[in-house]
Amino acid sequence: MRLVPKSLAGRLTLLLLFALVIAQGVAVFLFAGERIAAVRHAHRDNVILRVGTVAQLLQDTPRALHGAVVAAASTDFVQFSLTREPLVGEIGTGKRVTAIAYDLSVALGVGRERVRVAPLWKRYRRDDGSEGRWRSADHDRDETRDHYHGPRRWRHHWFMASAAMPDGRWLNVAVGPPPGAPPWGRTFVLSFLLSALGVAIVAVLMGRRISKPMRSLATAADRLGRGEEVDDLPEAGPLETRSTVRAFNLMRARLDRFVRDRTAMLAAISHDLRTPITSLRLHAEFVEDEETRTKIIAALDEMQRMTEDTLAFIREDMRQEGTRTVDLYALIDSMAADLADLGHEIAVLESGRVTIACRPVALRRAFRNLLENAGTYGVRARVRITRDGAQLRIVIEDEGPGVPEADLERVFEPFVRLDESRGRDTGGTGLGLAIARTIVRGHGGDIRLENREEGGLRATVTLPEVDGA
Repeated sequence: MRLVPKSLAGRLTLLLLFALVIAQGVAVFLFAGERIAAVRHAHRDNVILRVGTVAQLLQDTPRALHGAVVAAASTDFVQFSLTREPLVGEIGTGKRVTAIAYDLSVALGVGRERVRVAPLWKRYRRDDGSEGRWRSADHDRDETRDHYHGPRRWRHHWFMASAAMPDGRWLNVAVGPPPGAPPWGRTFVLSFLLSALGVAIVAVLMGRRISKPMRSLATAADRLGRGEEVDDLPEAGPLETRSTVRAFNLMRARLDRFVRDRTAMLAAISHDLRTPITSLRLHAEFVEDEETRTKIIAALDEMQRMTEDTLAFIREDMRQEGTRTVDLYALIDSMAADLADLGHEIAVLESGRVTIACRPVALRRAFRNLLENAGTYGVRARVRITRDGAQLRIVIEDEGPGVPEADLERVFEPFVRLDESRGRDTGGTGLGLAIARTIVRGHGGDIRLENREEGGLRATVTLPEVDGA
């Protein structure tokens, strides 16, 4: 999913925030009902106290002022009226209705039989809308209709009650829905935001602390893959992370030992070949047949060049050149200028400054091999450098005969030469492309060859655009 963070710290933060939301949701589910019940109980007690107060005022004031008292006592949520007959027709049942009736009788100082309470949440329908008049849903007679004082903003009452007054009239009270106690109140939202902020800060700090060894491991693995020298990483973090780092350190040591042993063995073999080659050359000089002597000396010269090229490559591989930031365009352009002095026609298209972190001596040798091949076997060559996302693409195109499709990969094998384009008189040993690909892959890239439709060969070098600064 696109919304899921990619980093370990981000995912840990999201996980903890998700757990916090679930915990808060459970808390709301458990405590919101009790909170709403408490608010309703307080509201009911306030209404009952208000009814008792209004009833007492009606007894203490002249009859002519009763209308004003009832009107003044009515609010948006509690409305009173005085009628000759009770407006409550259907009497409710249940524990809550019984409790309300009992509390009203106590507040009014009358018997329980003189208080009538309608079923809770009984719906009353509106008349023509004038003056906010309402009537009971189960009474359609006009004589049961009466005015409640104040505007009516609700279509369902919480409860409605009628209580008999000493003068024979009935005091009616209609109570609207109690004030809500939403679980997502200001206090809850504030506490949730503070909790989420605290959890996010802790999660980010801990996530960064936990993921730091993994980031170091990823950086070291990338450097190792590009052929750079990497020291052992410190084993820190959780147990699983320490185990991973320890395994990486062991792998790096084994790879380093394997490469050094192999390089040392090849260097020894190449070095030891010098002696028998020199001895054979001395003996060849005494061969009387000139044609045979020439062929033997030519073969020995070729063996000598192969040995020297192998030793040069091994010495360069063992040098452990450091990584530096260079301008790739300037590096290739300078090589093209040097090769132009040797008679090669190579054009480098302008690309501006292109910086890359690399081992410049090794990378220079790789591109020199490619450019020499293009200039020697392709007559003319041109080079262009482009960016493709996070990669650099260096394309070298020539106008030569190309390479058979079946040999496009085989030419990268050591000591492979194609008779059609690479004769022995060119001095090639078949190591140029193998060395170039080894160096480029050591920088985290690759080389691919393909024949152009209009003729010639295209070599595409891809390198990661790693900034060494």
